[in-house]
Formats: sequence, structure tokens, C-alpha cells
Amino acid sequence: MDVTEFEELIDRLGEDISLWPDDRRLPAEELLSRSSAAQALLEQARALRLALAAPPVRAPAGLADRIVAAAARMKDDAAEPRTEGETAGS
Repeated sequence: MDVTEFEELIDRLGEDISLWPDDRRLPAEELLSRSSAAQALLEQARALRLALAAPPVRAPAGLADRIVAAAARMKDDAAEPRTEGETAGS
């Protein structure tokens, strides 16, 4: 087994190698014992699985309302006419 095949098996069978069929698991374990690239792939797959299993990140309460209010203020500020003697940037 090479690293490419190992990566494909992780994609198809998951990162828990103990659940793989013996004819795939045994060569994978052999590859892992000698290949840092295979070890890195397995760690990345495990990290991804943990990230996907984590609870979703929620925005703080009222964030959308604060964004809309700030956008409305910016629109109002941009729409205000300039008075005489006022220059751009003042």
C-alpha cells in the first residue's frame, strides 16, 4: 500500500482504521509504522472529524441587528448633504 491508496481508503472507510477490513487494515498499519506522510494524513483526518463533530459556532445575540443598524448609520452619513465651506474628508 502506498500513501495515495491510504488516503483514498481514509476517504472511503473513515479514519478509524480498526474498523477497516483486515485485508486493508493490516497493510495500512504497516504503512503507518514507516511513513510520516501516512501518519500526517491520519492525523489530519482525525482533526477534521473532531472539527466537524464540534457544536456549531453561534454569533452573539443581537449581532445581526447591530450590523444592520451600523449599515443604516453609514448610509445616512453618506446621504447627508455637505454645508458650505465643508470639504471632502471633514
